[in-house]
Amino acid sequence: MQWGFGPFVVFGLGHMIQIGILLAVCCALVTNLAFFYKQRGAKLAPAVRAGSPLRSARDLFGSRWFTIGMLVAVGAWLLHVAAMAFAPLTTVQVVLAGGIVLVGVMADRFFGFTVNRRQWLGLGLTALGLAAFALTAPGGGGAHSSFSPSGMVAFEAVLCGLGAVLIVGPSAGAPRRHHGTMLGAAAGILFGVSDVSIKALTGIAGAHGVLGLLLSPWLAVTVVASVVAFFASAKSLQDGDAVPVIAITSATANISAIAGGFLVFGDPLPSGAIGIAIQAIGVLAIVFAAALMPSFGGERAQQASAALAAS
Repeated sequence: MQWGFGPFVVFGLGHMIQIGILLAVCCALVTNLAFFYKQRGAKLAPAVRAGSPLRSARDLFGSRWFTIGMLVAVGAWLLHVAAMAFAPLTTVQVVLAGGIVLVGVMADRFFGFTVNRRQWLGLGLTALGLAAFALTAPGGGGAHSSFSPSGMVAFEAVLCGLGAVLIVGPSAGAPRRHHGTMLGAAAGILFGVSDVSIKALTGIAGAHGVLGLLLSPWLAVTVVASVVAFFASAKSLQDGDAVPVIAITSATANISAIAGGFLVFGDPLPSGAIGIAIQAIGVLAIVFAAALMPSFGGERAQQASAALAAS
């Protein structure tokens, strides 16, 4: 169904969702490209230090490849925001999740990384787990941004707490050699926090205009979560292998935002026990995939990035 006036045509709900899906596909491709550029630049920059955020940011942006990656990431973010304005959050995130299958191909074919069998298997399981969500996610949720403030607070607080635990993992006794992957997971969760907040802001802006958006506490949540995720992601790219870190960051970001779609914005859940069981299996597949792709090779990845940058 369409409505129009003169040369201007307003598309119906079905067409809006299709536009959102197309924007999400473009976002998935651009996001992966940004990750690899940032990884190359982060490896060439001095180590990120939590006690010196401004200096760390200056060092990161002093790396040409990291700056290019961030500019590409800004384009991906704009595509993501546009997609969320046209389609349900769950639908957008499921489409973005499909981009995980391109990580290994791009790493192997275009960026000079060796992707071993365990990592290919991990990528495959991640894609399978995310596909489980795609196959069982019901349609018809609309692009609505209405939510319960109390539910939003509870959901965002749980995610922020989980992200904080992953960031301080080695201090809590977790193996330090896995810290790159843990930071990637923390960054993904916090990106998910930001995505859920942005989705809420699209509805607030539509109902209350720019002033309502600027006065919303969710704008502050978006900014803080994005900044912490920025540093956690950069550090994860320095400490870990590109493929597992990028894969786990993308997977946790998507799962967090998909969960937000269900729990915060009321996107429809799968009907019946079978659909719910398939989604539970999908989560387990992604968790197992993360265990298959440990981040042991930070030094090898740094050498590969240095060689690529010199070429």
